[in-house]
Amino acid sequence: MDPVTSPPLPPENQASSLHNIGDWPNHWARIKPGQLAIQDDDSRLDWSTFANRVGRLAGWLTARGLVAGDRVAILLRNRTGYLEIVFGTAQMGGISIPINLRLTPREIAFQIDDGRPSALFFESGLSATVEEALALCHHSPEVQVSVGGASDPYEVGLGQATPLGRVSPVSAQDPAILMYTSGTTGTPKGALLPHRKALYNSLNAVISFGIQHDDRVLVVAPLFHSLGLQILAMPLLYSGGSLFLQDHFDPTNVWRAVRNEGITYFGGVPAMHQRLYDALSPGSDRHLSRLRFVFSAGSAISIELIRKFSESGIVVLQGYGQTETSTLCCMRAEEALQKAGSVGRPVHHAKIRIILPETVGRRSAEWRDSGVGVTGEIVVRGPITMVGYWERPEATSEILIDDWLRTGDLAQRDREGFLTLVGRAREMLISGGENVYPAEVEAVYREYPGIREVAIVGIPHPTWGEVGRAHIQLEPGFVLDRKILEEWARERIAPFKLPREVVVEKDLPRTASGKIRKHLLAKRS
Repeated sequence: MDPVTSPPLPPENQASSLHNIGDWPNHWARIKPGQLAIQDDDSRLDWSTFANRVGRLAGWLTARGLVAGDRVAILLRNRTGYLEIVFGTAQMGGISIPINLRLTPREIAFQIDDGRPSALFFESGLSATVEEALALCHHSPEVQVSVGGASDPYEVGLGQATPLGRVSPVSAQDPAILMYTSGTTGTPKGALLPHRKALYNSLNAVISFGIQHDDRVLVVAPLFHSLGLQILAMPLLYSGGSLFLQDHFDPTNVWRAVRNEGITYFGGVPAMHQRLYDALSPGSDRHLSRLRFVFSAGSAISIELIRKFSESGIVVLQGYGQTETSTLCCMRAEEALQKAGSVGRPVHHAKIRIILPETVGRRSAEWRDSGVGVTGEIVVRGPITMVGYWERPEATSEILIDDWLRTGDLAQRDREGFLTLVGRAREMLISGGENVYPAEVEAVYREYPGIREVAIVGIPHPTWGEVGRAHIQLEPGFVLDRKILEEWARERIAPFKLPREVVVEKDLPRTASGKIRKHLLAKRS
């Protein structure tokens, strides 16, 4: 937010409307009321209109009896209403619960029962799914509003509502969002993300991305995921730029928007970037003059793909973060190719250490930092961390230790401070007494011609305890020779790291954010 016009923030533990992210639209409505704030396929809102609709949403919820601390579930595609609900809920002191559109009714029911929202906004096209989910619930939201479709109950209700006319005072520690983890290792947990986290994550993005008030940013990553909402959308709205939303990923539509709308940056996961590159027309760099970079997060992107984009005149920035922290590391544009494969250096508003795994105990005083090039677990402290898991004190105490958050991610640091991810601590295999980090093996296999994606999981072995199994997705038309692949891999990694089995998959199961659901692969016989 503009430091010239923004008053200083009060202490974090002092309740104030200045801590509330719901006031962000009001700020820009005063500064630039007629300039574009958000556009989707159906609407185009300037800052004055957006702020008014956010206030109406807050007034609507309050009139229906919701009070500070109540939760509001959102089961919507990428549309302007999504962000109206997030900021409007915050404005009245509530907590948003983004729910994955692609979940089954049973999975939706779990999150509704767990988070117990007082209100639910859902896509009209998902009415049958919502009805089935609610039939499985023990808790049913008192307010249920369909969005879109004939007569659009959301627009009718919003049009009849009176703006709240105030911004509820909150402390910086109060939760603004309850976002469930992707569940790649089991049952999802709700991460309580406070107002301070949204602010400082936005400040980190301003610094790392060089965000300007006239940036025009495309968000096609789903807003129910941290990448779409917290890394791309919210920092841009904090900065007063213009946001363009697409409700599904189509490479042709992305490039069309980049050209026609003068998009300055956008982001996605590596699987999206591969399809984007495949759809890139020869010489298209002539039409992308305003595009400063594309951002990649969620999993490792291949060095070769970064180079291909670079040869087309497009800079790829690699970043790294989690639902519980948002962005932890980012790469500056001039470093993107020189340090390709790294996730960059730590963001400004965070303290990051890499701790030797054997020293990670119950007290941070027992931790020892790893040296240059030595694998360790990433831990973080600072204003970008969650306050804990919703109603899970034991899980919270396992991950939050003496104000430090254990990420569970393993990495190495080079002499210049750049981090390279090695794998997840919980994914590490111990084969014959040797530690094997799947991400390291996957990075090697991705460079093999014809392999589009690979996931290594651990499976039991009677002699070695555990061995790796590679699940591989091939490029169209490619036929894999397993023997040649093994010989090729043996030249690049130690034999004990080689997967003992290779399974060719048509598709790999993924979360909505694009991460491979390894726990499902591990269960396959």
